[in-house]
Amino acid sequence: MVSDCFVHEFTKHYPNLSSALEVFRLAIMDAILKTLFSSEEQEVYVLDCLSYLMMVMAFITFVSLLFEHVPYGRYASSRYGFPVNVKFAWFVQELPAFLVPLSLVLWSPCAKIIHLPNQLLLLMFIFHYLQRSLIYPFLIRGGKSTPFISFVLAFVFCIYNGYLQARYLSHYADYPPGWVAHPWFIIGSCMWFLGCIINIHSDHILRNLRKPGETGYKIPRGGMFEYVSGANFFGEIVEWTGFALAGHSVHSAAFALFTLIVLSSRGMAHHKWYLTKFEDYPKSRKALIPFVL
Repeated sequence: MVSDCFVHEFTKHYPNLSSALEVFRLAIMDAILKTLFSSEEQEVYVLDCLSYLMMVMAFITFVSLLFEHVPYGRYASSRYGFPVNVKFAWFVQELPAFLVPLSLVLWSPCAKIIHLPNQLLLLMFIFHYLQRSLIYPFLIRGGKSTPFISFVLAFVFCIYNGYLQARYLSHYADYPPGWVAHPWFIIGSCMWFLGCIINIHSDHILRNLRKPGETGYKIPRGGMFEYVSGANFFGEIVEWTGFALAGHSVHSAAFALFTLIVLSSRGMAHHKWYLTKFEDYPKSRKALIPFVL
């Protein structure tokens, strides 16, 4: 194969080749999409169906989580397959939600990418999964292995959702003029940013609970952990709820609903576990929503 360095140097001297390569890449992706879908109308229909399917999956997940915890971390079980290294699992399972949107934006026709709302919403999504796949896994200290089935399900979901959100926003989402100044977009964007900060800060607190050489569990303190047991989950729920408000589509709403169902279950389970594990656990601390639940 021709090295990227060679291509870069060659296209610098022969700029027309650069354009030709770009056209070639776009043509390949366009051919793939046309093979999968007979028309844009059909692809829009499929995107809508995937969104409603995600809502159904959220309902099924909600019912199943009434009887059993999500099998990961302290709730992991050998029934769900052999253990996968936690850093490797996080890196690989989250990566599609970063690479799929990036590939669609760079190598497929993107009729709506020129519009500011679409650009900002895509940036929100891609930034989250950039942090989640290329930064967060390599900051993990210790951590229990991920069961193989949980790992595979997360990997498939990230491909699914990465395509769903990015394809809709880059090629089909049509927002009215001045949408970025609309209250829904402003409120949603602020919620996304706040949730992102809470999520990253809460992960930082959890990573630093134990000093080098220490083992066992400790009560997390500081930040939103002063108010809720699942501060990291609360942050991500706020983040994607804000994304759904700003995106104002069934596609982003489906993702926010799925996130709410899965992470609220984790937050409630963690809260019950902390109360059982620690006699001195703060009684005023709620499970997921400050001062409420």
